[in-house]
Amino acid sequence: MSGIEAFSPKGMLHESWSAQASDYAIVCGWALQGKTFLVGDVAGGLYAFEGISGKLIWQIKDIHKGGLLAMSIHPNGKTFATAGQDGHVNIWESQEGTSTKTIELGKGWVEHIKWSPDGKFLAVVFTKYVYVFDDQGQEHWRSEEHPSTVSAIAWSNSNELATACYGQVTFFDVVNDKINQKLEWRGSLVSMVLSPDGDIVACGSQDNSVHFWRRSTDQDSEMTGYPGKPSHLAFDQTGTVLATGGSDRVTVWSFQGDGPEGTVPGELMLHTEPISCLSFSHSGMLLASGARDGSVFSWFLQKDGQGDPVGGAFAGDLVSQIAWHPDDTALAAINANGGITVWEFKVRTKTSPQGIG
Repeated sequence: MSGIEAFSPKGMLHESWSAQASDYAIVCGWALQGKTFLVGDVAGGLYAFEGISGKLIWQIKDIHKGGLLAMSIHPNGKTFATAGQDGHVNIWESQEGTSTKTIELGKGWVEHIKWSPDGKFLAVVFTKYVYVFDDQGQEHWRSEEHPSTVSAIAWSNSNELATACYGQVTFFDVVNDKINQKLEWRGSLVSMVLSPDGDIVACGSQDNSVHFWRRSTDQDSEMTGYPGKPSHLAFDQTGTVLATGGSDRVTVWSFQGDGPEGTVPGELMLHTEPISCLSFSHSGMLLASGARDGSVFSWFLQKDGQGDPVGGAFAGDLVSQIAWHPDDTALAAINANGGITVWEFKVRTKTSPQGIG
């Protein structure tokens, strides 16, 4: 039984609308300043919904032969990119769903794509290589071959791109074509997130630990004891706390002061199955978590990593991704059965003794 059943009503989460994709919904995000909500399913279906009402605006089928793997929405929200098992990257116009560019990389999967913060570049992972294209889809830069398949990418700023693979994290200056920094560690890195200032690098590892580095001091450390792989990581917007999955609880490490070394993390416990996604709000210390049991919770965190639940709901199946509205007034979730749910997030000045109510 999910912990959501212990709470009634749903606190700050109030269901606004729901919809259904044709297959496992794998990617989602808000476009056009939150006016449109985009969803992609594993079969290559793409959907655009009106953000407030949930009305279907447009729908496209089979956008990638073999299936869709990734999506990244441009910072201006007017365009977005998708990637799939066909080795292609497509750039789309958000309002009408028109394809404006197709980039063909070859035979293989394109599993990770990410626009730079200023929207000038699109980073694309293709096996052991990373490509950077401009906003018109023209190749600007490509990496040398990595030692293994690239498992994660992240922009530290608009010109510097971080890549993770077996044994290392590398920071590339994609404008001047040089390596700024290489952080090495013997192990398989499966996930990566950077603090907002780009100084702290946190990676989930195959050995059920979280390894992190402080770039400014070359200090590194690790947090161990996770029951599973910490595949889901998220920093708050100030870089004070790091939320991690790896079990049925959210473990939150505080980086204030001399932390997290020698400190006890916060543990957020209501889900009954492993965490499947994490997302911080765009402002404040609000965290949303989704799990394999279909539960979604919102939490208010303290700077020491402790937190209280302020909202909860059931999304119907394994929660594959969650996304805060740009102004944090709504929270969306998609699931493995193709379910799409959007909740209004209504801030309350008082909470019940239980934390939700």
